[in-house]
Amino acid sequence: MCDTLAFRTGTGLVFAKNSDRPPGESQVLVAHRARAARDALDTQYLRIADEGAYALVASHPTWLWGAEHGLNEHGVVIGNELIWTVDDPRAQPKGLLGMDLVRLGLERGRTADTALEAVTAALTEHGQGGSGQHGQDDPYFSSFLIADANGGWVLETSARTWAARPIGDGSSISNRVSLTTDWTVASPDVQPGADFDHWRSPKIPTGIADHRLAATRACVARRALARDSAVVPEVVATLRDHGHGPWGEPTGSAADDSERRALPPARAEDGRNVTVCMHVGDYQATTASFVVDLRVDAPPRAWACLGSPCVSIYVPLFPPAVPTTLSDAAQWQRFARLRDRVETDPEQLAATRRVLAPVERELWEDADDAAHGTDAARALYATRASRVVDVALTTLGV
Repeated sequence: MCDTLAFRTGTGLVFAKNSDRPPGESQVLVAHRARAARDALDTQYLRIADEGAYALVASHPTWLWGAEHGLNEHGVVIGNELIWTVDDPRAQPKGLLGMDLVRLGLERGRTADTALEAVTAALTEHGQGGSGQHGQDDPYFSSFLIADANGGWVLETSARTWAARPIGDGSSISNRVSLTTDWTVASPDVQPGADFDHWRSPKIPTGIADHRLAATRACVARRALARDSAVVPEVVATLRDHGHGPWGEPTGSAADDSERRALPPARAEDGRNVTVCMHVGDYQATTASFVVDLRVDAPPRAWACLGSPCVSIYVPLFPPAVPTTLSDAAQWQRFARLRDRVETDPEQLAATRRVLAPVERELWEDADDAAHGTDAARALYATRASRVVDVALTTLGV
């Protein structure tokens, strides 16, 4: 499960995603250099022709070649979501995973439009198939949000069938088919005027996605076309949503956090704790999060956190450089221990935020200064960011 949103601003576009995966699965942010075309490329299950790659930063479960989300050197961002459709993913031969398609779109897309073309071409040629869960036979199909500073696409798929629509001023996606007749491009087997909702599985209730979509759509509606500087903090607050509304932004107070500290018992079947910031026992948790502010006339700014947003720090970064703390699986494990502590004793959430929130605010302020400095200043900031994150985790005893 995941949640992804994007919306236009007065200066470009903001993209954000929470990646929800098995709670014990480490996920880190990795910088990949540009690559020239060569004979073959090994994806998770297939060897395919290699067309070369743009440089990118991408968030990977440590066992996967593909990525949950990422940003390339041309300012293209992509994130994916599991969706249930009328086609059976277990009936498909091994092909590309949704995460493979995210990475291929980033490697091959110079714009959101060409990334859409790259993803759909790879999907058409190779299909989707193979498990997206380590050690389990759990294949699935994906939807995608693909964007750049000028706009983007919502793409939904079922086996090799696909349809897409522009994001307009803003869109969000979750774990359900959301396209209807509003698509503008599609695979040849989708008839003109067809309702893509017909591909949604009638056996899977949409409630586990609908209330999360309500939260992310509300954020999009509030912030679309905004021109003020409060956009990213509000997006981060939404990514920390536990079903009570936004909280925990860098400007939020400890009192605000305390008022919303309680986590109800984890239940998947009734949707409880299936929130934007996910906590569902040993089944699913938010294991990484990513926000990108794409500017038409300036380099992108990005923020990433390891683990669950509520008990983590959104560390600013200046792609393609990635602070080492964000690419360290051992650091991810420390944040996972914080999540386990808070899920066991919800009263610990407020105390945890009292340590983490000031660090996050300080890093954001330092990054604002570094953004206007030299490459050396940004490199120094990245080193310091890793150090202060480590100190915060040590203070919390993990």
